[in-house]
Amino acid sequence: MKIDFEQFDSLFSVMEYFNTDDICKQTIAQYRWPDGDVICPYCGGHHCNVCKDGRYLCKRCNRKFNVTVGTIFENTKISLRKWFIMMYLVSCHKKGVSSHQISRDCKITQKTAWNNLQKIRTLYNQDMNDLEGEVECDEAYIGGREKNKHESKRTEGTQGRSTKTKTPVFGMVERGGTLVAKKVQNTQGNTLSPIIRKFVKPGSRIYTDEYIGYHSLYDSEYTHAIVHHNAKEFVVGKAYTNNIEGFWGLFKRSVFGIYHSVSAKYLQRYVDEAVFRYNTREQQESARFLEMFRRSLNVVSYKDVRNVA
Repeated sequence: MKIDFEQFDSLFSVMEYFNTDDICKQTIAQYRWPDGDVICPYCGGHHCNVCKDGRYLCKRCNRKFNVTVGTIFENTKISLRKWFIMMYLVSCHKKGVSSHQISRDCKITQKTAWNNLQKIRTLYNQDMNDLEGEVECDEAYIGGREKNKHESKRTEGTQGRSTKTKTPVFGMVERGGTLVAKKVQNTQGNTLSPIIRKFVKPGSRIYTDEYIGYHSLYDSEYTHAIVHHNAKEFVVGKAYTNNIEGFWGLFKRSVFGIYHSVSAKYLQRYVDEAVFRYNTREQQESARFLEMFRRSLNVVSYKDVRNVA
């Protein structure tokens, strides 16, 4: 019988239940092989036998493996209990949690905490999201707060949509539904249009500001309405971008308040985490924890952490 994750509504309940690594392993086994048919991660053989040491033996390839092989926990050097605590903290903190805080809470090094958090962030996949109906589009620019630098180190001409010291991120949100956000090289029309067509279904109504990068939407498979921010227009009937701008506000507070600094190289990982948190905002902590646990049953290697687009 599967463990009911609804009971995990607080960090205390997680720590109280998962008090040994054996219980963590039992939970992983229950969700990997719910019908009891243990499948070999090496050759795909079924009905593997349990050995006395708790590992499994595949009858086809005669290889031994433990329950963590083929998951995010494979070859981990830290306790599974700490992994479960990390996943719960990431899922319940509304603005995220830093590697320094994880290091203190779980008594591991900051380097290990950072690496494990990056592993967790690689599990967030936005490519399966489809948007339709009424969709708001907008772009944000992350980094490059020149006012915080010494005058001798400031870069000129970084205001507005400049990408000299900032990285652009393009976002789309279906009203009352799912959000998608992607780091982009620039915000030109030939960059944004393919992303819109990948995620937004034809026939949808798209709302944007008057930025020239959206002009290609006028004669397209979408209905396009704009709100003129430069003219101090913020809501004109149904034309507004308040939802996507609200997400940018949450994300920027997360970056500046929790992480303080995010490199352009790993920015998409932090965006993915924020999008996951936004898309599950109506769920209870236990439901988000279960979703993260299910995703953790995928393989993530050191190369996956270090190799980013």
